[in-house]
Amino acid sequence: MSSTEPRRTALDALHRSLGATMTDFAGWDMPLRYGSERDEHNAVRTKAGLFDLSHMGEITVTGPGAAALLDFALVGNIGGVKPGRARYTMICREDGGILDDLIVYRLGETEAESSHYMVVANASNAQTVLDALVERSAGFDAEVRDDRDAYALLAVQGPESPAILASLTDADLDGLKYYAGLPGTVAGVPALIARTGYTGEDGFELFVKPEHAVELWQALTKAGEGAGLVPCGLSCRDTLRLEAGMPLYGNELSTALTPFDAGLGRVVKFEKEGDFVGRAALAEAAERAAARPPRVLVGLVAEGRRVPRAGYAVVAGGEVIGEVTSGAPSPTLGKPIAMAYVDPAHAAPGAEGVGVDIRGSHEPYEVVALPFYKRRK
Repeated sequence: MSSTEPRRTALDALHRSLGATMTDFAGWDMPLRYGSERDEHNAVRTKAGLFDLSHMGEITVTGPGAAALLDFALVGNIGGVKPGRARYTMICREDGGILDDLIVYRLGETEAESSHYMVVANASNAQTVLDALVERSAGFDAEVRDDRDAYALLAVQGPESPAILASLTDADLDGLKYYAGLPGTVAGVPALIARTGYTGEDGFELFVKPEHAVELWQALTKAGEGAGLVPCGLSCRDTLRLEAGMPLYGNELSTALTPFDAGLGRVVKFEKEGDFVGRAALAEAAERAAARPPRVLVGLVAEGRRVPRAGYAVVAGGEVIGEVTSGAPSPTLGKPIAMAYVDPAHAAPGAEGVGVDIRGSHEPYEVVALPFYKRRK
């Protein structure tokens, strides 16, 4: 295989047998859709969808100094994460720019077992995150291990997902909180069962050995037959996360932005002990944001039918006031929507005279608070 040929997940042949349209994503050949992306999107909102997310990057950090290393390398308070829980956080450069947003799982069910963490990076940034963690591990009694080939990752998302998964496992799903994970078996397959997702719905992500991926996919498919479960590709995953107001690296997040620029300063934990990479620059960014707020990430809902795309200018009064970061037709709202960074003066919901420059035409858009969609509890 040439170095330029996309990698394939353990489920590749199965996706092709289902008629999936495949696409190169971050160096992986991944299913974009199986049929109608609108139908896949609506299935997740109303019933359930099954995703292959094996392109995500798993990095294991172990050893007595694992927590101290992660507290130094990342902006969050990882040492404060309890065994069996997970935390959304970021890894930043020394200048405060965001290298990636991450989920960190603290594995092990007791404190004695819990110097064991799994860092899950976005596929496009997995090597960057791995290299940074290895570099930052100098002087810590901890091992950083590339485990990207050790896992396949399947996700079941949607309101029917708890019932579907419950039919295949004895794990206590009722007691499994959001952003928590526990070891168990699903359809006889050993798995880390995590209550996490990127769709705005309840759901689970299942980390398993690649050799068990096909067996587990087939078991989930069979268990979901009566519940409306359908296979889902990356296209509907993007519209689902957009409706849920969830940032995507490369769109809403980048090295040009600090967490404070992205409105996510809450993930930076200055109160934790010791130094961490980017602390000084992020402290300055926090002061700047407090004194003179940066552009604000807002939602935009179209009054017409034209769809905004990333990079399009947001305008008001003939002036450029911001830029679209993500845009797509929203199956749930029935209108085009977008996320955009705009000047604070135009960021309030209902701000008047805001539009998007779509090929020279200023199309009217309503400014709304994020998210566009929030599930009922």
